[in-house]
Amino acid sequence: MVQQYGIGIVAGLVSALLIGVIVKATPLALALYLLAPLPILIVALGWSHRAGLVAAATGTLVLALASSPLRGLAFLVSTALPAWWLGYLALLGRPSGLRPAAAGASPGALEWYPVGRLLAWVAVTAAAALIVVVMLSSGDHAAYQDRIRRLARAMLQLQLQGAEIRGGSVQSDVLPEDDLARIADRVADIAPAIMAVTFTILLIFYLWAAARIVQVSGRLVRPWPDLPATAMPRRILWGLALGAGLALGPAYVGTFGMALLGALAAAFALQGLAAVHDRSRGRAGRTPLLIGLYVVVFLTQGFALAGLSLFGLLDTLLGRRRAKEVPPS
Repeated sequence: MVQQYGIGIVAGLVSALLIGVIVKATPLALALYLLAPLPILIVALGWSHRAGLVAAATGTLVLALASSPLRGLAFLVSTALPAWWLGYLALLGRPSGLRPAAAGASPGALEWYPVGRLLAWVAVTAAAALIVVVMLSSGDHAAYQDRIRRLARAMLQLQLQGAEIRGGSVQSDVLPEDDLARIADRVADIAPAIMAVTFTILLIFYLWAAARIVQVSGRLVRPWPDLPATAMPRRILWGLALGAGLALGPAYVGTFGMALLGALAAAFALQGLAAVHDRSRGRAGRTPLLIGLYVVVFLTQGFALAGLSLFGLLDTLLGRRRAKEVPPS
C-alpha cells in the first residue's frame, strides 16, 4: 500500500510537470502538456485506482502551490479527475452473478466493465469536465461568449488573409462586417461541441495508450478487450435527447447541452469505426476497405465524423452487436 502511494505521488509530480512546461510556448511543450493525464492513468491501471487518486491529489496540490489555486483546480477538473475516473471504471469487475467488486481478483473469475459503457462514460466525462473548465476560466457566460466570438472572428480573418495571399483574388471586402459577425456568432454557438469532440477523442487516446503501456509492463490485470465489438447500450440515446434539450437552454445550460452532443457524436463515430472493423472481419478485401476508410476519414475530417456518428448511432439503435459486448438494457 505504501509503495502504491509513493508511485502515485511520483506520477502526480510528473503530471504537474507536464502541465507546467506549457509556459515554454513551443511545439514540444504543447505535446508534453497534452500527455499530462497519462501518468495518472498509468498508475490507476497498473497499480490501483487509489494510486491514481493519490496522483491526482498530488498534481493538484503542486500546481495550486507553485502557480495558483485556480490553476490547480483547473488541473483537477480537466486532467486529474477524468484520468482517475476512467482508470477506475476500466478496472471494475464482478464475479458472475454477484455485485460489482474490486478488480484485484483472478481475471478469469471476473466479468469486466463493458467497453461500450466505458466509451459512453468517456463522452459524459468529457462534456462535464469541459463545462466546468469553461465556467472556471470565464466566470460570466457573456464574457465567455464574447471571448469565443473574438477568437472565431480572428480565425476567420486569418483564413481570408491566407486565401488572399495564396490566390491573389480574394479582396478584403468580400465578406462584409455583418456577415463576418454573423459567422462568428454561429461558430461561437457550436464551439462547445467542437471542443467536446476533441476532448473525447483525446480521452480515448489517453485510455488506450495508458492501457497499452501497462499491458506491455505486465501489470494490466484486465485481459485486452475485443475493441471492434464495442457497442454502447441503448440508454445512451437518452443522453442525446438530454443534450438536444439542454442545448436550447440559456447560458451555461445550453453550452453544456452542446458539449454533450459533441462528446456523444465523437463516441458514436468511434463506435461506427469499431462496427466497420467488426462487420468486415473474415471478409475478402477487408484490408483495402479499412485503409480506404481511414484515408477518407483523414481527408474529409468533419464529414467523415458525421457519417461515422450516424453509423454508430444506428448500430446502437438496432443493437445487433449488443450480445457481444453489452448486456441487454
